[in-house]
Amino acid sequence: MSGIPVGISTCLLGKEVRHDGGHKHSRYCTEVLSQHFDFWPVCPELEAGLGVPRPAIHLREYPSGMRLLDAKGSADHTSAMQEFTNGILPELAHLRGYILMAKSPSCGMARIKVHNPEGQVVRRDGQGMFAEALMRAYPLLPVEEEGRLNDDALRENFIERVFAYDDWMQNVANENLTAKALIEFHTRHKFQLLAHSEKIYRQLGPMLSDLKSDALEAIANRYIQAFMEAMTQKVSRGSHINVMQHLMGYLRDAMEGEDRKVLIEQIEAYGRGEVPLVVPMTLLRMAQRREPVDYLRLQQYLTPYPDELGLRNKV
Repeated sequence: MSGIPVGISTCLLGKEVRHDGGHKHSRYCTEVLSQHFDFWPVCPELEAGLGVPRPAIHLREYPSGMRLLDAKGSADHTSAMQEFTNGILPELAHLRGYILMAKSPSCGMARIKVHNPEGQVVRRDGQGMFAEALMRAYPLLPVEEEGRLNDDALRENFIERVFAYDDWMQNVANENLTAKALIEFHTRHKFQLLAHSEKIYRQLGPMLSDLKSDALEAIANRYIQAFMEAMTQKVSRGSHINVMQHLMGYLRDAMEGEDRKVLIEQIEAYGRGEVPLVVPMTLLRMAQRREPVDYLRLQQYLTPYPDELGLRNKV
């Protein structure tokens, strides 16, 4: 069975494609995520024809727009990069996520140095030329920089979004779009939505209550835009506690007095930061297995990604 298709900067796979002939091998990507993701490598600079090795490049901002130039020279690679990007973007529509190389004038997601026409740094809030075009073309696509995946919360959030977006693309998008598929997707992800954004959670239910109010495709587009916006929001401990308390309400028959007391204690310990999320979540999942509740069996919140990734051990 193939993994989820995810784009990645080629240098992160250990390929020597950087301007100095080196790489930025991410063992987390190649040894952990590769067990679940089918990586689609792209090196925009190499594939735009700049070669290896090559002069370092940077972004320069002119009144006419952003240009991609040699850092110590005048060679302009803007047209080559734009031509490559325009050609490859349609080929990336199947991706469910993208991991970019930070600080790159082509692949950097954010905080990229922008220079003035004289080559002096004037700001540090730019985006790599390829990365900016990628995110503009696919605004729903979960995108993250490799370095930020070292942050436990950011890593967990990105991977959760990839799995949720994969669910949408496989079961709802395009030719799979039906009212039933849309409602079933919402049902599967209700508790995830509640955890990430109660405000958006309360908007999306009414949106689906009258699917005859507009064309189904229009409703689905509004839905997934709001859904993916919600999923980018960090889940606080308080929000997780709120959702776990909701889940407990469905599991009254599966939890006798002492079991319920232990779960409450562990939820409170999680709230104080004494145990990771996996501890109370494991107790909830055990209760669900003991006395299965059909509605909870559907909930992706209980298992949003494979357990072996260990993501809830660190949040």
